[in-house]
Amino acid sequence: MISEGILKQNDKEQKMNQVYVLGGAQTDFERNWSKEGKNVIALLREVIEDGLKNCRLSYSDIEELNKDNKVACYVGNFIAEKYINQGHLGALLTEVNPSFYGVPSARYEAACASGSVALDAAMTKLQTGEYDVAVVVGFELMKTVSAKVGGDFLGYAAYYEQEGKNIDFPFPKLFGKLADEILDKYRPDEKIFMESLAAISAKNYANAKQNPLAQTRKWFMSEKQANMRGCETNGIVGGRLAVSDCSQVTDGAAMVVLVSEKFAEENGIKDKPVIKGYGHRVAPMLFTKKMEESRNGKYILPWTRQAVLDAYGRADMNVEDIDFFETHDCFTSSEYAAVSAFGITNPGEEFRAVLEGVTQADGRYPINLSGGLIGCGHPVGASGVRMFLDLYKQLTHQADDYQKTGRTENGMMLNIGGSATTNYVFILGNK
Repeated sequence: MISEGILKQNDKEQKMNQVYVLGGAQTDFERNWSKEGKNVIALLREVIEDGLKNCRLSYSDIEELNKDNKVACYVGNFIAEKYINQGHLGALLTEVNPSFYGVPSARYEAACASGSVALDAAMTKLQTGEYDVAVVVGFELMKTVSAKVGGDFLGYAAYYEQEGKNIDFPFPKLFGKLADEILDKYRPDEKIFMESLAAISAKNYANAKQNPLAQTRKWFMSEKQANMRGCETNGIVGGRLAVSDCSQVTDGAAMVVLVSEKFAEENGIKDKPVIKGYGHRVAPMLFTKKMEESRNGKYILPWTRQAVLDAYGRADMNVEDIDFFETHDCFTSSEYAAVSAFGITNPGEEFRAVLEGVTQADGRYPINLSGGLIGCGHPVGASGVRMFLDLYKQLTHQADDYQKTGRTENGMMLNIGGSATTNYVFILGNK
């Protein structure tokens, strides 16, 4: 368990207005939109219309809110300029429906945390009273290019000149180095450590089978297969990491609607989750500098841990208040590091929680009930919004067959960009 004290709210800090989560939607991450002959407008239109329906809103409502300048849109996307030759993504919503004509809208980017920076911007504007309603959309179409070309595009989330340029699949290599650094720093038994990574993979694939929108819900992955690294069906992709340790190349979008406390009161909204805490920290860009800076500290990713502590402090909570987690398992090594960052174990003891079932669907601290990025899918710009939506689904008991049993009062998510360079944490809970 966490050993240091939790950050407390400054007594002089004025309490911000609450932000409610009205609802949202996610596309089916199994789909390949290019093969269907459908473009980005079709993707955005589907997720926005499904999301508005879930929130019991209409395009006419957007128009009415805009007459008083009470609605704005926030679009999270990493690199559509490369994947689909399109920029100016905030304005692109006007092609979805004329109701967005005149609505303030902009694109937000922070690599794999692009969805979270869009959520952060929306939350801030609602807290200050600038707007009453925020439409937040995250998306990425990634199956427009080959895996090798896509791997190069993803290298732009690192320091490209030093960590991505002329390197095939740079991110598996970077998170393979994270696995190496964990072994070097904490000295766990290597066999147990690698078995822990396999258990994370198998867990997330198993959880995804219960999720009707997960990319891998029809795929096979057992713990035995995940441990067979280097075989024909589970080839090595970066250092110690194999295919089973990697998140997916995914087409998809997610959308949520956030509303201000004032809007909630005026419209009799009482039973929707609220944002209770958040954290945002940025680490050095280069992975080597991250490791240099963390060498003498307890945590392998200290800025990730600090973002978690910031969220706990703003919410006046600790790990024991959290019922479930969604985390950024771009690779199994990132979920492994997140276990201690959340405070579930002390640093260096993450394997205990993983192998003892603490993070399983029926464990005390389930992680990635949705299947995570490995199981559910990872359309980069959408992932933060998707995780946020899954917190909402669990809290409102709308998670279908992957609904958590028992207490679901508070959930936490961690969304990272790059090699844990940008770190975003949100705590959602029932009021």
